[in-house]
Amino acid sequence: MTGMTGMSGKLYGVGLGPGDPNLMTVAAVKAIAGADVIAYHCARHGRSIARSIAAEHIREDQIEERLMYPLTVETTDHPGGYRGALNDFYEEASARLAAHLDAGRTVAVLAEGDPLFYGSYQHMHKRLAHRYDTEVIPGVTSVSAAAARLGEPLCEAEEVLTIIPGTLPEDELTARLAATDSAVVMKLGRTFPTVRRALERAGRLEDARYVERAFMAGERTEALASVDASTVPYFSVAVLPSRIDAEVPEERETGGEVVVVGTGPAGAPWLTPESRGALVNADDLVGYTTYLDRVPVLRPGQRRHGSDNKVESERAEFALDLARRGRRVAVVSGGDPGVFAMATAVLEVASQDPYLDVPVRVLPGVTAANAAAAKAGAPLGHDYATISLSDRLKPWEVIAQRLASAAAADLVLALYNPGSRSRTWQVAKARELLLEHRAPDTPVVVARDVGGPEESVRVLPLADLDPTEVDMRTLLLIGSSQTQAVRRGDGDGDGRVVAWTPRRYPEV
Repeated sequence: MTGMTGMSGKLYGVGLGPGDPNLMTVAAVKAIAGADVIAYHCARHGRSIARSIAAEHIREDQIEERLMYPLTVETTDHPGGYRGALNDFYEEASARLAAHLDAGRTVAVLAEGDPLFYGSYQHMHKRLAHRYDTEVIPGVTSVSAAAARLGEPLCEAEEVLTIIPGTLPEDELTARLAATDSAVVMKLGRTFPTVRRALERAGRLEDARYVERAFMAGERTEALASVDASTVPYFSVAVLPSRIDAEVPEERETGGEVVVVGTGPAGAPWLTPESRGALVNADDLVGYTTYLDRVPVLRPGQRRHGSDNKVESERAEFALDLARRGRRVAVVSGGDPGVFAMATAVLEVASQDPYLDVPVRVLPGVTAANAAAAKAGAPLGHDYATISLSDRLKPWEVIAQRLASAAAADLVLALYNPGSRSRTWQVAKARELLLEHRAPDTPVVVARDVGGPEESVRVLPLADLDPTEVDMRTLLLIGSSQTQAVRRGDGDGDGRVVAWTPRRYPEV
């Protein structure tokens, strides 16, 4: 990277690698040897790990700039607090380096690992690189060093690696650990208990490895679950290595469970981190084949058991039998599993004798009504009722009675399962019934394949609802007397019609 040139010196950000001087690059050694000024950060005690790594390449005639942090913990009487104190320090440190550069000296700022990876050098870089000729020399990161010391692949094929600072809140750590394939958690030390809890909550504790001071004196590696928190220094990382070759056991004596997972209305973007984690951690995936096909291959060794949409009880029983043998089973459900979906079927069977002791969890997903409402605006902004138009599991008379009652109560209606190849008259009958309680111009959202490749979301008057355009992939949102439909520009030419229901209801 090149900033202003002229008579000024050159700035180097020199990556030193994880600690062993033998892992410094040739470019790093040359930059140190050719520098007039060697700069490095250190704590109040004055010792610098970066300098100790590069020590054999530093000459006595070189100027050394020791950039000493004013504090090491987040307690300070600085008026700007911890961040303010550090910002002042970085400004002062960069000014010292700028003075050397203005005098035409070459400055090498030493950085453990890689200069632009969680390092102190980057604060100098942001303040100086646009003003001076600058070159960053990459170094081996602690991530690569930890994987090398473990002797295990970090990620392979289509696996995703996530690098996480352990300083994140526990819930955030848990979500990110649950949603990834491989991970490295940095900055342990006092954050270790929180990181350990997050790994356990994410179902990944047994996979986690611990690496301390990789390629440095006092190096240690072991299973993270066995580490004493009081012994963990800052220079340590938690690693979730590749699971490509991890064996899925045939049976376990304990640990079997069923997790009913909602995948949302479409594919991966609608999955919550918790649901993704449950799918990754499962030994077996069980579900209606159409929904199962939405779940990508998450790791080798998982077994998939697809079936027809009309065998919910049998599917639930199969999943619970697997769990009784110690298998971790994810029952895949579209949308939210508790809304006209698999959670009820699983719990109904699980409440019977021989499955009462099998652990069952239900994880929420984005249900079709919420997905459709978000695409259309905010039609569910006030009270609403959710009704399935399918008369396969309940008589039409019950459906009609509920439609009439909800319509008479002036509730917005979310109508699931409105039609299929074998059910062609229900939508017309529902429209006829609703027009007895609603004005013909009542806004209706016709949402088809929300989140999918054929997504279509339209807002039209109830009187214009065409039953022939409604199929099993369609969801209908029928407005109340208060629901509004407004055409907005939205910056796309003719704009679009949005629907919304006010939160305030008129006083009677």
